[in-house]
Amino acid sequence: MSLYLIVAAVSYLLGSIPFGFLLVWLVRKEDIRTKGSGNIGATNVVRSGAKKLGLLTFVLDGGKGYAAVMVAELLARGKDPTTIRHLAVLAALLVILGHMFPAWLQFKGGKGVATAFGAFLALCPLAALAALGVWLAVLALTRYVSLASILAAVVLPFFTLWLSPGRYGWAATVAVFVCCWSVIVKHHANIVRLIQGTEHGFGASRKAGA
Repeated sequence: MSLYLIVAAVSYLLGSIPFGFLLVWLVRKEDIRTKGSGNIGATNVVRSGAKKLGLLTFVLDGGKGYAAVMVAELLARGKDPTTIRHLAVLAALLVILGHMFPAWLQFKGGKGVATAFGAFLALCPLAALAALGVWLAVLALTRYVSLASILAAVVLPFFTLWLSPGRYGWAATVAVFVCCWSVIVKHHANIVRLIQGTEHGFGASRKAGA
């Protein structure tokens, strides 16, 4: 049990590092939370006019997701395969939640897209890449980053289970779905705007607070 607590704590702390906020503050002396949607993720960093910082934010946010799973598997070395898988999925879940609800920013974080991608790149690389393909296709067809992220999050757990048959028990399977579909829940405002037809497409200007 202590190992599960250690993995959960380390993963949450990794996830809660607000790279988008830190990069914009350090480089541009601005608070990204006052720009565009107020989100600390890569998309809002790009929309603020800092494209290179946005790309770096995506890489770092994805990197912390990947690192959390790798650290969990390292700490679980020597344990039985089921325990290792459970700890890896736990790490994925907590690193995503850490990104979404960082204690340092009053639990107001990002939407977890890049972090989830990084975590699943470690858990099941083929599934993560397949979901990335869906993301790219939807973005190319619609220009909506939010819609692309939502649909990629919908299919990612199915890709993971399909490409890893028999790998996960029921508890880990539930956690896999929670990992991905928590990203969808975080997009609730975007879903409303998509339904209303007021969502901004990629490259469109966006007023603060929109």
